[in-house]
Amino acid sequence: MKQNHYPLTTDDIKRNFFRNLANVQGKFPALASTFDYYMALSYTVRDMLMARWVGTATEYVEKKSRTVAYLSAEFLMGPHLASNLLNLGMTELVTQAMAELGLKLDDLLGEEPEPGLGNGGLGRLAACFLDSMATMNIPSVGYGIRYEFGIFEQVIFDGWQVEKTDKWLFRGNPWEIVRPEWAVEIKLGGHTERYVAENGETRVNWIPGWSVKGVPYDTPILGYRNNAANTLRLWQAVAPESFNFERFNQGDYYGAVEEKVSSENLTKILYPNDGPLQGKQLRLEQQYFFVSCSLQDMLRIMKTQRIRLEHFHEKFAVQLNDTHPAIAIAELMRLLVDEHDMSWDTAWNVTRRTFAYTNHTLLPEALECWPVELMESLLPRLMEIIYEINSRFLEQVRAQCLGDTAKVIRMSMIDENGARMVRMAHLACAGSHAINGVAALHTELLKRDVLKDFYSLWPEKFSNKTNGVTPRRWMALCNPRLSKVISEAIGDTWVRNLGKLQDLQRFSDDAVFLNRWDDAKRLNKHDFALNLYKRTGVSVDPESIFDVQAKRIHEYKRQHLNILYVIALYRKLKTDPHFDTHPRTFIFAGKAAPGYHLAKLIIKLINEVGRVVNRDPATKDRLKVVFLPNFNVTNGQQIYAATEVSEQISTAGKEASGTGNMKFAMNGALTIGTLDGANIEIREEVGEENFFLFGMTAEEVRLTYERGYAPNDAYQQDAILKDAIDLIRNGFFSHGDTGLFRDLTDNLIYSDPYLVLADFNAYRECQDSIDSVYRDRMRWNKMSVLNTARSGKFSSDRTIAEYCREIWKVESVPIDVPEVDPFRLV
Repeated sequence: MKQNHYPLTTDDIKRNFFRNLANVQGKFPALASTFDYYMALSYTVRDMLMARWVGTATEYVEKKSRTVAYLSAEFLMGPHLASNLLNLGMTELVTQAMAELGLKLDDLLGEEPEPGLGNGGLGRLAACFLDSMATMNIPSVGYGIRYEFGIFEQVIFDGWQVEKTDKWLFRGNPWEIVRPEWAVEIKLGGHTERYVAENGETRVNWIPGWSVKGVPYDTPILGYRNNAANTLRLWQAVAPESFNFERFNQGDYYGAVEEKVSSENLTKILYPNDGPLQGKQLRLEQQYFFVSCSLQDMLRIMKTQRIRLEHFHEKFAVQLNDTHPAIAIAELMRLLVDEHDMSWDTAWNVTRRTFAYTNHTLLPEALECWPVELMESLLPRLMEIIYEINSRFLEQVRAQCLGDTAKVIRMSMIDENGARMVRMAHLACAGSHAINGVAALHTELLKRDVLKDFYSLWPEKFSNKTNGVTPRRWMALCNPRLSKVISEAIGDTWVRNLGKLQDLQRFSDDAVFLNRWDDAKRLNKHDFALNLYKRTGVSVDPESIFDVQAKRIHEYKRQHLNILYVIALYRKLKTDPHFDTHPRTFIFAGKAAPGYHLAKLIIKLINEVGRVVNRDPATKDRLKVVFLPNFNVTNGQQIYAATEVSEQISTAGKEASGTGNMKFAMNGALTIGTLDGANIEIREEVGEENFFLFGMTAEEVRLTYERGYAPNDAYQQDAILKDAIDLIRNGFFSHGDTGLFRDLTDNLIYSDPYLVLADFNAYRECQDSIDSVYRDRMRWNKMSVLNTARSGKFSSDRTIAEYCREIWKVESVPIDVPEVDPFRLV
């Protein structure tokens, strides 16, 4: 593969920067804001990558490549500018060019609004996968939704989470190109009618109650220092007719735009509240909307490239990222059978060979089910197809289970217990040729529990694909100091091949190298301490241990276990003046779902504990608690680089995988964690001696539930635990209000569904051991180096290679882009 190296200079960049400032932003320097400068630079960088983007698409068409279509309701991409500069290898050149103009690149980077198109790990995983596929030259398209308002912006007011609108598109997005010529129509509501076709076969026509148009917006996804630029294609809903002149002329001015407003509401916001029926309907509309748009787009590509529809599965490998896009199975059947007159058996063969399904959860409540009544009213033709798929599927089940009626009922796509529901995970399993979990334990639990009936029917479908994260963003971009130390020791090939990090092991006893490592981590901590002060007003000691739990706030992730230990540590410091412990800063970050009362109460408790602890003269120099608001990719980049202790303390058997645990370990943080999700594999890779393990195993958790767990016994029998909880119950952290946290403490004492109290003592002892290890700086730094050195398995490049080899059967396509001056036509 020929690598292009355009002979660009700082003068080239400055010249085109000013052209974009004038021609795109319509500004000259005297009037330009910092945001204008950010936009001008972004368009300048986009100019640099356009030849790659067009050239990549050309190569894929000419080579008739098999393409991965990654369907995901979330894509948490993070800011684009810094990532694109890194992948182009132009960060230093652009930094110099901006400096010559009296501008700081960091200031311009800080102006980029982050696209909040995801809730957390699911969307961030999708983003890492797109990065890896581009870097590995894998032909791919990411398909999703262009939410006008992403996940909420979190602010903390009086200790409570307050949600504000995420207006990421308010000032424009320089990275996307709209493609109205590829818009498609989406049917909704209405009814179906049977008719006899010319060949005598009975066909079905879906007469919609209303329809919307899906318009694609494309964003280039660059590979790392190669010529590849793949595509993220996000769909926005618009009205077929935006303005009704007849109603306007009749004086109905609101009615004239009613269709436009109602249609565009479909893609307004990420994850509407699906408690009310209207919220459920909108969420289902969103899921159907983006998968139908995407499949119609694939069919358009097939037609353009003159590929017969019987070969759809040979052209596209479609991955379902969880159950959100599972309705695509029924929709592809509809398109092939109803719109393109394919026989049912041929269409089902194509469909099953097209789709593969990734399961991301072990929590039964997170496995999507939709009311049959809602499906029949909103997607009548899809519901008919699901009935037919289910009928044929259950015939196969009956033949296999020989009269086991209970198994047939369990495996049906329609749950008949109470209100009838469509089980989307069952549809995904039946309509896919491959099913995978995302960590070794998770996959085993899927086979044993959640999907055990499907595993007994199709064991050959199941495999494990442990998640990974991209080292480009999560090391090279977010931690340049440590990356420099690594590259000066072993070279920089690790950025594309993370397994090369194992070469660092030979430096794990090198005092000079360990000191450089320590210096890099310390400077990261100083920078992060400044950011914490700016964001929260809390001053922390950069020489303290930075102990971080950054993830979605949820009971099973057990942030309340962490804060209970903090309270116990605070009480120990207060009651024992001779107690010697290294200063510790506990940092929390994460968002709670707006309707999740207990999760929001946990955030309030963390902030109230911080209020008391941080102001106490007896402890303020030895213990700090900080909640960093609005955890996102941008904030995560700073957090992962500065962390020393990574909290991965979920109840064993509840976390599918986790990817934050991988990011922390890659950046040299030491994990305190349970044997849950990918923690198990991280511990195996980095070494038991370099991991702080506590708590029950998944099997012990299961037995605890079965034997009958009495959390009140743990509360009464553990004096340290009881004292900590009683401080909360007695109003110590709530200005004397004994009722504020009652729901939380009662949940722990009388229910404790995630075994917080059962694991508390083991967690406390493990936390205490961290203090003694940290005092030996050489030992700590060696453990830190080995965590990084042995984290190569957790690159998303490895994960994608396994998908390509074992599920998608897709090969890389090297891209040879012509030598074109990216600014020649500017």
